[in-house]
Amino acid sequence: MDCIITVELGTYGIRVFVYNLSGQVIGSMKGHYPTFHTQPDYSEQDPEQIFITTLYVLKNILNEYIHPKKYKVASICFCGSMHSVLPVDAKGNPLGNAITWADNRAKKEAQELRQSSLGRKLYEETGTPIHPMSPLVKIAWIRDHDSERFRSTSKYLSIKSYIVHQLTGEYMIDYSIASATGLLNIHTVNWEDDALQYAGITADKLAPVAPIFTAAGKLKKAYQQSLGLRADTKILIGSSDGCLATLGDGIIKGETTANITIEDSGAVRIMGATVLKDEKMRFFNYLLTDNYYVSGGPTNNGGNIFEWFTRQFGEFINQFDMADSMQQLLEEAGNVSAGSEGLLFLPYLLGERAPIWNANARGAYFGLNIKHERKHFIRATIEGILYEIYSIGKTLGEQRSIHRLSVNGSFGTIPFCSQLLADIFNKPVQVRPQFHSVSFGAYILSATEMGIYQSLDDAAAKPLESPDVFMPNKLHHEIYADYFRIFETLSAKLSDEFEMIGNLQQKYAHSDKIITNDKQ
Repeated sequence: MDCIITVELGTYGIRVFVYNLSGQVIGSMKGHYPTFHTQPDYSEQDPEQIFITTLYVLKNILNEYIHPKKYKVASICFCGSMHSVLPVDAKGNPLGNAITWADNRAKKEAQELRQSSLGRKLYEETGTPIHPMSPLVKIAWIRDHDSERFRSTSKYLSIKSYIVHQLTGEYMIDYSIASATGLLNIHTVNWEDDALQYAGITADKLAPVAPIFTAAGKLKKAYQQSLGLRADTKILIGSSDGCLATLGDGIIKGETTANITIEDSGAVRIMGATVLKDEKMRFFNYLLTDNYYVSGGPTNNGGNIFEWFTRQFGEFINQFDMADSMQQLLEEAGNVSAGSEGLLFLPYLLGERAPIWNANARGAYFGLNIKHERKHFIRATIEGILYEIYSIGKTLGEQRSIHRLSVNGSFGTIPFCSQLLADIFNKPVQVRPQFHSVSFGAYILSATEMGIYQSLDDAAAKPLESPDVFMPNKLHHEIYADYFRIFETLSAKLSDEFEMIGNLQQKYAHSDKIITNDKQ
């Protein structure tokens, strides 16, 4: 029997799923790797640690689900987070850690470019908003601030391209990851000369661009042997996590359903045959494949912010009971009325992308009074995260009609959060519990490449398991609409103060401690 393996290289870990050819899950496993924040605005990962984790999880899932049942692996399809940059030398060895999407060190470069005529031109050509997340400005930062690494770099890779290169020896980047670099012209599907000139590199410093259905060569013999895989196992270059989450949720061109993902970060997306044009440069337009554009906006601040809150203010019996502590907080939040009795939370602990695109944005609680208790802070934190999601959806709704929402991701599919999304958006929310949209999107891609489906549209239109549907509470929506207006106003009005506090945090970042002298 044949099967398909999907490998998702996520922000904080790897997920591997095994599907039979009908799309049913045979098994899944995951592994984790850390992110390093060595300075304010820095977010890095060790590529070798990610590769070792990938091999470890792959080997375990093969030994548990595949080899004992004599399955034949027809293909392994890769997907990954966008916007990472990893400089490597001529032998493919990493020159330091990979810089992730959440890294904001290039915020000065991004701000200057965004305000220029070149920045607007590059946005229109590449579909990628001008922001520190973009590999375009990350490479410019390396050029200006790490000249030795810049001179030593043979290629700039994404984390996914690095993993595929390690396994096959081939350099390759798929359409969707490439279209999120700020360096690819999404209209010609070639590296854009204006972007290359800005970054100070030539096209040979980047991996060749390939369609998402491309096989990235064969596994190296050493990995064929250690993993027990045949030489004819296809290694598909695949796509990005955001594009595949949209595809996996059954969102196809012309749909009036928006896809919302809330994992550690989050995004609101739609799919269409044309790009969204926006004078304010607020949306991304990523190319899945020919004439399939995934458009929308991302947030840095999703489930990771509630996890941060839980670590600081949750009650732990031991350090490993995060899930239990989060559940306890959710139960407390349920005892507070909609709107948290006037306590608002700006969730911008990691700066922010859409729709304000402000890397200096910071978190804040607003409206605090003497009657507020811990339970209000809990609910306000959750509401703040979801207000930010709504702010993206509201902006997207200016361009396309959205009638319902399809929600995925470990945080978004918590029933409490799904109901809040329905109430805040005032739209039905459909959720498929235990359904992983990214991996299923990778399955769809693989199955289409194998000829099981005639096209991506054909595959995405197939009926999935019936979703749970959360209907909006109109009274709650009216309350949330009133508070959201203040949330939206604060997010814009505090722009100067965000920059001031960000500069001070950077200024005093290396003050390990304040020394006081008690002797007078």
